[in-house]
Amino acid sequence: MNNQSQNQPKLSEDRIKVLKKIEEFEKNGIFDQDVEDDPPSKPLMPDQVDYLNEKLKNKIATHFANKMAKRYFDKEIKKGNLIIKDIIGLENYTAVKTGAIITCNHFNPYDNYVVFKAIEKLLGKKRLYKIIREGNYTNFPGFYGMIFRHCNTLPLSSNLETMKKFLQAVDILLKRGEKILIYPEQGMWWNYKKPRPLKSGAFKFAVTSNVPVIPMFITMQDSNKLAPDGSYYQEHTLHILPAIYPDPNKSAKDNAKAMAQKNYDLWKKVYEETYKIPLTYLTKEE
Repeated sequence: MNNQSQNQPKLSEDRIKVLKKIEEFEKNGIFDQDVEDDPPSKPLMPDQVDYLNEKLKNKIATHFANKMAKRYFDKEIKKGNLIIKDIIGLENYTAVKTGAIITCNHFNPYDNYVVFKAIEKLLGKKRLYKIIREGNYTNFPGFYGMIFRHCNTLPLSSNLETMKKFLQAVDILLKRGEKILIYPEQGMWWNYKKPRPLKSGAFKFAVTSNVPVIPMFITMQDSNKLAPDGSYYQEHTLHILPAIYPDPNKSAKDNAKAMAQKNYDLWKKVYEETYKIPLTYLTKEE
């Protein structure tokens, strides 16, 4: 781990702003809102998305987008801009022989690639699908826009008809044995190490399709390499935890609630064991 010197370059103003916003939200018990200054989302209409990649032009776009994205992120790994220090608990992933929801904490735009690299060789002919926010799909131009639209992503939508298509696609993919990554904390909090309270959506999907949830949690420590924003690139350790299965004796609502709590408890345990501190939040009550 790096011992930061007094000569360390100052964090960029936008990162300082984000960290202050995270602290403010945490003090107020607001854990599910974005802290980045993203533009307002454009609504995603039903005819703008092909969730199951059924059209030939989208199959072609997905093929090339995945190749370009893999080339880009693998270069980032070689340059030391994305550091995967360790993968713990891979046997918990291989124990699941069906489709599954994968949950992970969300603190960096690259963190989904940490998950992908861990299971890449085990996917076979399957894909890792990623549930993303509506604005990521509709707003971004250029290279990142291509990744958001064509790298096996499943965008949420504020449009009811689009969401019907989304839910049908999620169910079909899970039942055919695919893995779907979702961030149940909702929103990315930059370099935030703590687990946040979990939304129930991910667990409802698992209950509806009768598949397990595979909780994953990424812990971090500073590397010795500075990023352009004045922070240190993080060394990531991915913890793959035992799968959580729906209980056939519980209602869908009770199942989702219990599974979410179990997921949170597993994340909390990893956090406390890794960082050697109890999990606490800066809420006003405290």
